[in-house]
Amino acid sequence: MKLAKVFISAAGALLLMAGIAIAATPTGEPIRVGSTLALTGPLSATAMIHKLTGEIYVEELNKHGGLLGRPVEWIVKDDQSKPDLARTLYEQLITVDKVDLLMGPYATGNILSAMGVAQKYHKMLIHHTLGIPSLAKYDMQFPAWSVGINPEITVPNTLFDAIAAVGKTPKTIAVVTSKFPSVYLMAMGAREVAKKRGIKEVLFLEWEFGNRDYSAIASRVKDANPDFVFVGALGLEGNLLLEAMKKIDYVPPMQYFMYPAPGPLAKLPEANLAMAGSIFEQHPPFTNNPTAAAFVKIYNERAAKAGLPDTSVETQAAASYSAWQKLEAAVTATKSLDDKVLAQWLKTHRVDTIQGRLRFDGANNFGDDLMRVKQIQNGKWVTVWPKEWAAPGATLLTK
Repeated sequence: MKLAKVFISAAGALLLMAGIAIAATPTGEPIRVGSTLALTGPLSATAMIHKLTGEIYVEELNKHGGLLGRPVEWIVKDDQSKPDLARTLYEQLITVDKVDLLMGPYATGNILSAMGVAQKYHKMLIHHTLGIPSLAKYDMQFPAWSVGINPEITVPNTLFDAIAAVGKTPKTIAVVTSKFPSVYLMAMGAREVAKKRGIKEVLFLEWEFGNRDYSAIASRVKDANPDFVFVGALGLEGNLLLEAMKKIDYVPPMQYFMYPAPGPLAKLPEANLAMAGSIFEQHPPFTNNPTAAAFVKIYNERAAKAGLPDTSVETQAAASYSAWQKLEAAVTATKSLDDKVLAQWLKTHRVDTIQGRLRFDGANNFGDDLMRVKQIQNGKWVTVWPKEWAAPGATLLTK
């Protein structure tokens, strides 16, 4: 089965990097894709990655024929990191802007708000970072966040498998987390998985999303003196926690951050050897895929020009890119913009993406858990587990 991709082959990727057109210029009325992103507010550091990725994808798509021979126009509105505002804006996109297709926003709360609107109007919603699959009840929603249906169980197990493989299974754990729904779910799952593995919990703390003062939390973690700290952090929360720990001369022996802003965290010296989840990093074997390699090259250049703190392609950019790949594949294969036709095609076909081959025939349209473990080593993120996805020569390091 052939699936449409922005770069359809190794030859196509090379032609693209050489700046040579490989398709006719699109003409006619634009196909309008509507979405929101958290361009301001506490989620903005990560949402900017999704904005840049979407801009690159749409630009390259239009350079190589658009969709159905028509240009693609992406309409993006700022939901300010607020689920209620996201709901209102998706209503506007459908009823006022009359977009043809929808693309999801960033973050679980906002995605669920958009999903409710999509369901109301019977629109398909492709999204990229939903962290609570059990809540995705709408039949015409499709994830690009390949974490399976129960990530609160599978992701922590992958993490502890990685640690056990190097003989460093911790005896004690502290779990500290934001109350933001997706990271809270993962933190609660980590508690259960740790318990079943015989790891003693010595501390559990939670904070309100948007919190800025982590001094008391840092002190409690230091006093608990755990072997391992699992941090349910979103965006810059992990940075703020580590900065508070630095002020009291404390660095955890081992630490894992659920959904950090990757660039800012990697630049903190005290975050060296910190771990996180990942579906893609810009090193082999991921970049053996010519589509991925071409995207990495463009993204690196554009991210540097935009002044992003991290110019590399990692989990967030890969999830966003995969979401657009799904949309393109469905439209091209069906030659349709009908939401029901597109949804039915996705349910019965797999889509090749830069993170792997995705399927949507499982519970709530989720497929496999493709989450890997990455680690900051010398200021850069590298995949360390499973071994077949590790960066060349990379292994999990501990203090």
